Amino acid sequence: MKLFHSPASPFVRKVMVTVHELGLVDQVELVATATTPVATDAALKAANPLGKLPCLVRDDGPAIYDSRVITRFLNGIADGPLYPEARIWDVLTLEATADGLMEAAVLMVYERRVRPEEKVFEDWIEAQWGKAVGALKAIEDRWMGHLAGPIDAGQIGVACALGYLDLRHPDRDWRAEAPALAKWYSDMSARPSMEATQPPEA
Repeated sequence: MKLFHSPASPFVRKVMVTVHELGLVDQVELVATATTPVATDAALKAANPLGKLPCLVRDDGPAIYDSRVITRFLNGIADGPLYPEARIWDVLTLEATADGLMEAAVLMVYERRVRPEEKVFEDWIEAQWGKAVGALKAIEDRWMGHLAGPIDAGQIGVACALGYLDLRHPDRDWRAEAPALAKWYSDMSARPSMEATQPPEA
């Protein structure tokens, strides 16, 4: 299998943490990919018409995307524990919350990186941060008991979202919004799968 890969993407990292947790590292070839919403990598677009990362090219079928589809596919071929049927709706809802948090944080970055400086919409950036804070508070208020349980796809998504906040928004003190979540993340970050997928600082 081949994974279109960019180490700074939180969605790609979510897939990579899953790969490590499931023991599939030797089965996934990484294809380094640089792409933006306004300059899509041609090879990526050929595999994924949306031109978005991550995208997994399977050995025995067409490419699949997005991250939630890929992680569930990988869990299936490995007969893994990341989508337990007894808790499936909780897992999927937490994963969706984490993905929404990632998306808001990524859109904040793109607003400054892709738009000309004179067209940057500050209210848009703050609105996205408001969504991120809403997700953080929801996880803090509702999901801490779940996060204390066996590792699953929802936990992986949350951890990768928080890592992205640290990477791209270090000036926003998310830990002040969710201190219990911050403590959980400190422990989660020590997992080998998280350490192996730590994004570059630049």
